[in-house]
Amino acid sequence: MGIYSLGKIAEITGGILEGESNISIRQLLIDSRSTTVSSSSLFIAISGERHDGHRYVAELYHRGIRAFMISRMVEAYRSMTGAGFVIVKDTLAALQELAHFHRQQYDCTVVAIAGSNGKTIVKEWLYHCLSEKYQITRSPKSYNSQVGVPLSLWLMDENTGMGIFEAGISRPGEMVRLERMIGPAVGILTNIGEAHQENFTSIEEKISEKLLLFSNCHTLIYSCDQAPVQNVLRKMPQFSGVRLFGWSVHGAGEVQYTDIVKQSGKTTFNVTYKDQVFQIAIPFTDSASIENAQHCLAFMLWLGADMETMVSGMNDLPPVAMRLEQKSAINGCTLINDSYNSDFNSLSIALEVLNRQLQHARKTVILSDILQSGKKLDELYGKVDALLLEKGITRLIGIGNAISEHAGLFTMPGKFYRTTRDFTDSFNADDFRDEAILIKGSRQYEFEKIAALLEQKKHTTRVEINLEALVHNLNYFRSLLQPGTKTMVMVKALSYGSGRHEIASILQFQRVDYLGVAIADEGVSLRQAGISLPIMVMNPEPESFDTMIHYRLEPEIYSFRILDQFNKAASRNQEIDYPVHIKLDTGMHRMGFLSGETALLCQELHRLKHIKVCSVFSHLAGSDEEIFDEFTTSQIAAFKTSSERIIDVLGYPVIRHILNTSGIERFPEAQFDMVRLGIGLYGISSVDSRRLRNVSTLKSTILQIKPVVPGETVGYGRRGKPERPSQIAIVPIGYGDGLNRRLGNGKGKFFIRGKMAPIMGNICMDMTMIDVTGTGAKEGDEVVIFGEKIPITKMAAQLDTIPYEILTSVSERVKRVYFHE
Repeated sequence: MGIYSLGKIAEITGGILEGESNISIRQLLIDSRSTTVSSSSLFIAISGERHDGHRYVAELYHRGIRAFMISRMVEAYRSMTGAGFVIVKDTLAALQELAHFHRQQYDCTVVAIAGSNGKTIVKEWLYHCLSEKYQITRSPKSYNSQVGVPLSLWLMDENTGMGIFEAGISRPGEMVRLERMIGPAVGILTNIGEAHQENFTSIEEKISEKLLLFSNCHTLIYSCDQAPVQNVLRKMPQFSGVRLFGWSVHGAGEVQYTDIVKQSGKTTFNVTYKDQVFQIAIPFTDSASIENAQHCLAFMLWLGADMETMVSGMNDLPPVAMRLEQKSAINGCTLINDSYNSDFNSLSIALEVLNRQLQHARKTVILSDILQSGKKLDELYGKVDALLLEKGITRLIGIGNAISEHAGLFTMPGKFYRTTRDFTDSFNADDFRDEAILIKGSRQYEFEKIAALLEQKKHTTRVEINLEALVHNLNYFRSLLQPGTKTMVMVKALSYGSGRHEIASILQFQRVDYLGVAIADEGVSLRQAGISLPIMVMNPEPESFDTMIHYRLEPEIYSFRILDQFNKAASRNQEIDYPVHIKLDTGMHRMGFLSGETALLCQELHRLKHIKVCSVFSHLAGSDEEIFDEFTTSQIAAFKTSSERIIDVLGYPVIRHILNTSGIERFPEAQFDMVRLGIGLYGISSVDSRRLRNVSTLKSTILQIKPVVPGETVGYGRRGKPERPSQIAIVPIGYGDGLNRRLGNGKGKFFIRGKMAPIMGNICMDMTMIDVTGTGAKEGDEVVIFGEKIPITKMAAQLDTIPYEILTSVSERVKRVYFHE
C-alpha cells in the first residue's frame, strides 16, 4: 500500500492542486458509503451515467476526509478548511494512472489472470499453495474491473514478492487499460465461456480481447485443449515472442494430465512434465474444479515449485467462498457467515458488510488464526486490532493458538480459545443477544459448527437471496430512467417474501430515494431496524396514524375521510407540513380520488395546514399487457391532467409517479419525477427477463429415499401410483412452507443433480415426495424448488397465477439466507 503526498498524486496524474498539498495518502476510496474513512483517505469522485461521486464530497468532508480527486471544482469546496483537491479531466483515468505509477515502483513477479470462469478460484488456490514461500499481494475477492484493478494494485508494497491479479472485461477496448496498469510478466488464461458474450460479435473477438492482457508477457499459461484459443493465438502477431506454456488432457501440451479418476469425493490424475511423472490428488470431483486445479499446477510447474509444495497444496485445496451468507440468529441476532477463509484483506471486506447491519448497535467478530499472511505475528495482529477498532467492533472472540498468544495486543473486550472445540464446549446462548455477529475463519477451524450453534432456524428448507443479483436488477431499471428521475422500491409483504429489513438495508445502502410498504407495521419494523429512508405507507389505517407520525412514516391519502382524519392526527401531534402522498384513481378503481373529485380535493389541500403534499401518484391496471396499451395511455393522460391541476393550486414542487415495474420498461415517456419498482427487483419482467438475474431460490434437502413398486401407493389419498419400480425421495417442504398443493401428482417438478424429478402423490403439510428414479440422487442431496433452473414464472404459469403470489406465499418458518457474491 502506497504512501504519497497529495501534491505527489497531483504530479503523477497531471492534475491541478488546490488547497493542502502535504496530506499523506494511504487509502484510496471510491465509495462514499464505506465505513472506513480517515484523514489519510483520498476520495476519488468518479462520475458515471447514473452516479456522480461529487455529490458526496461535502458529506465525506464532515466525516473527516480531507483529500479529494475531482473533475470539477465547486465554489463550496473552497470553504472546506484544511482540505486539498486534485482536479483532473477524468477521475477514473487518473485513478488508473496512479495505479500504473504505483505498480511500476515494484520489481517483482506479477501474474495476471483472465478468462470467463475460474479467475477468482485460480487466484485463491495459487495463494493457498504458494503463500508460505512468497509474500503475495492479490486482488481482494473479485476486484477485476476498471475500478477494481487499480484498487488491487494499490495494495502492493515493499514486502510484495509476487502479485496475482484478476482482470475482467465486458466489452471491447477495456483490456488495453488493464494491461497497462498491471504490466504482467506471466499470464494465466482460464476457461472461456459465454459470460459477457452479448457485447462481442463472436467468441473469437472475446478471446482476442482477453489475450491482449498477455501481449507483453514473457509466458502465457493456458489449456491447449481449448481449440478456439489455439486458433486465435495463431492469428495474433503479438504472441510471436511469448512462450506459450500449454497443458492438456489429450497429450498436446508441455504439461500432460492423464488417468483422471474420480472417487470418494476426490480426483486423482497423473502429471507428466519434462522428465517428471507423478500423481496429484485434489478434494473435488467437478469438472470446473479439476480444470482450475490444472491451471494452478501448470503455473507452479513453470515457476519451479518443489514437489512437496505442489502435492500438499493440491491435496488440501480449500473451497473458495464465492459468497458471504447472512441469516437470522439466536436471541434477535444477525449472523454473517464467512467461515471458509481468513486473511486480512477479506476480513476488511467482511467487516464492511457487518457494519451495514444498522438494526444492531453491538457488533461481535469471531475470528480464527490468520494463516500464511507472510507477516510477523505481532505486526499482523496489531493491524487486525487497529482494523477492528476502526470498524467500530464491540467484541472479539479469537480462536486459535496464534491469536490467543497475542490476546494482549487487542484493546477491545474479548475472549480467546485455543480450539473451536474449546469454544463450543463453553458456548452459552445467553452471551449473544441483539447483536450482529461475523464469523470469519480458515477452513481447518470448522467454524460451521459455530454457525450451527448460532443459527436461529434449523429447518433445512430455505430461501436463498442473492443480494448481488438484486443490486444488478436495481441498476438495470435505473439505467432505463432519465437523469434526475427518482426511484421508490416496494418492500411490502416481507419484500415479496424475501425478508423484513434485510432488503431495505441493501436498498438504503444503494441510495434509492423512497421505500413503499403496505401497512404501518411494516414501516415501523423497518424504522426499528435502522432504516432512515423516507417510507410511504400504501394502505394506512386511522388507528395507526399516531404511530406513523411517531416513526415518520408517510401515508397514502386516498379519500376525503382519510385526508381529514390524518390532518387531525397531525394537528394533535403538533405537526406542520407533515408529508403525505395523494393517490388518484385513473381507472383501476381501487383506492384513490376520482377525476371528478379533483376540484374539491384542491380546495381541501390548499386549506389544510398540518400536512404538505410530497407526491401525487396513480396506479396502472394493465401496463404489462400489450392489449391494454390504449387504456394505459389514457390512464397516463388522465393522471397528467389531474396532477397538474393539483400542483397549480398548491404552488410548490410535488413529485409525480405512476409507473410500476412493467411501466418502467414499456412506457418510458411517463416517468415523470419518480417510478415505483416492485417485482422487477427480483428478476421478473413482463418484457424480457434475460437482462435480469434470478434473486430468490427455494431449496431443501432429501431426508430419505425408499423403493416403491407398481401396486404400492405414495402419500395421502393413495394418489401417488408408480408405473414402474421407482426411487421415491422425501423432501421436508409442504404446503405449510408455502408450496402450492396444486403442484402435486406430477404437475410440479423439483431440480436435483441436473435433472427434473416429478412430485409423486399429494403434497403434505410438511413433506413432499418426488420420483428420483435415474437421477443418482442420494439422501442429503440439495433440491431446488424454484430458482435459476426452475423459473418462478414457469411455476406461476403452471398454477395459473402470478409470480407475486408464489414469492409471498413462502411462509416465515422457512429460513431466509442472504448472500453477497
